[in-house]
Amino acid sequence: MIPVIFGLSGLTLTADERAFFRDADPAGYILFGRNVQTRAQLRALTDELRAIHGRSDLFICIDQEGGRVARMKAPEWPKYPAGEPFARAWDVAPATAIAAARANAHALGLDLAEVGITVDCWPSLDVRTPGAHDVIGDRALGEEPRRVAALGRAILDGLASAGVAGCIKHIPGHGRAMADSHKELPTVDVPAAQLEQDIAPFRALCRESPFKPTIGMTSHILFPAWDAAWPATQSPSIVADIIRGEIGFDGLLLTDDIDMQALSGSIPERGARALAAGCDIVLNCWAKMEDMVGLAHACPDMPDGAAARLARALADTRVALRGDPALQAELIARRDALLAQAVPQPA
Repeated sequence: MIPVIFGLSGLTLTADERAFFRDADPAGYILFGRNVQTRAQLRALTDELRAIHGRSDLFICIDQEGGRVARMKAPEWPKYPAGEPFARAWDVAPATAIAAARANAHALGLDLAEVGITVDCWPSLDVRTPGAHDVIGDRALGEEPRRVAALGRAILDGLASAGVAGCIKHIPGHGRAMADSHKELPTVDVPAAQLEQDIAPFRALCRESPFKPTIGMTSHILFPAWDAAWPATQSPSIVADIIRGEIGFDGLLLTDDIDMQALSGSIPERGARALAAGCDIVLNCWAKMEDMVGLAHACPDMPDGAAARLARALADTRVALRGDPALQAELIARRDALLAQAVPQPA
């Protein structure tokens, strides 16, 4: 098995993809809107991926957050809110906000389990910073680390109730960035003491929670206070000293998409650098065969430690035999009622 997660080009596998994936044996796959049409189509696609590898617990992930980040869209699937309504609800009733976030994530997770998806690249634990780039924006769970951690924990719990693993992102924090890392490399040039706010939600879940996150994703951001030469994804010191050290994350560490323009060099070079820095798995999303072949040749077999973290991350995931529309409707109704209770009342 190689430590790479690959994207797919369309609604079904091409013959070239099928043959390449069988030979390369990647750790898993990521799905985007180009791969999603109907429940039956998506389940057939994920079933075929599992059949290629003979692994029922195959790592198949998607970015399904709600709001503007949703690959599975209405009317085929329910529409879910972004993070902001839950952050606002916290202002009125924190316990109610937590319960609403948990119910929402459970309902969303049922969608994923039904179509054979085992991992959701969510929640974002990025602390929203006024004036920063809107790439995070209303996706954030708030501007205060404590609420971000608590709501993030609720999302992980809700997904787990549906048999889906969550992935915390973007470690060590994207909320302060003044640029979109999809398009360029952001530099967050503030003192290390100021960055304590950014890492606080991640540290709270990784060090203080009894149920620690098993999957995390890095950010392609340059933090000169920690490493003036390399962005977090490719920085040995940030991975070892901040992510594994200060934050205490001991789970499976994915890169953010190495196709993003924040990184430089060829795709194989980007991936090799991230693995050398200490990331466990490289995320390669664009499904360009030339890049995937080059990356497969550049990557060593997955080390035992990373393989053990992958197995632990997938240990409690399960693929649903069928959907549960009654439970999902109940959860969505509960979420809406809880959010309505937390709407500030006029004076």
